[in-house]
Amino acid sequence: MEFDKEFYEKEFEKLLKKKEGKKFYIKNSSSTFKINKFVRKGTDSLELANLIKDSDKTAKDYWAITICYYSMLYIAKAAILTKGYETDDHYATQIALGHLLVPNEIEKEDLELLEQAHKIFEDDYIEYFEDARKESSISRYSATKVYTERRVKEIFENARKFISRIRIILNK
Repeated sequence: MEFDKEFYEKEFEKLLKKKEGKKFYIKNSSSTFKINKFVRKGTDSLELANLIKDSDKTAKDYWAITICYYSMLYIAKAAILTKGYETDDHYATQIALGHLLVPNEIEKEDLELLEQAHKIFEDDYIEYFEDARKESSISRYSATKVYTERRVKEIFENARKFISRIRIILNK
């Protein structure tokens, strides 16, 4: 699926304005003290998912996928905070990532010219996040879904790549 930067921009603006009582979706934030907390929660969660993935327990696949997703969610929240925003919703987090971290083609070219290509957050990582978000929901709410070992390993590997990339961007 082609990444639609314009969609993410429009959806970001819509969610930035949307509020339901005390609930927000995306808001301006200067709470940078939360960045390290989210980085730690993300990396700790990935370590926990790895332990669960390698266990011999029956429900391990459900929990490994869910914890992998949450590891990605926490680290994504840290990256979003570095851009001056905070999210309060899983979908909003995905939208903020796509809007704030994936550069457009011109920005990519500029970064490559400046030899900073290693800091580019590619749209593939948004797909990893979206895939893990959907799989996490399925694993929690569908009692009949059976996960293969291959799928669990794929979600875990995508979470590992996602966290590694954001940690490079955050220099953490």
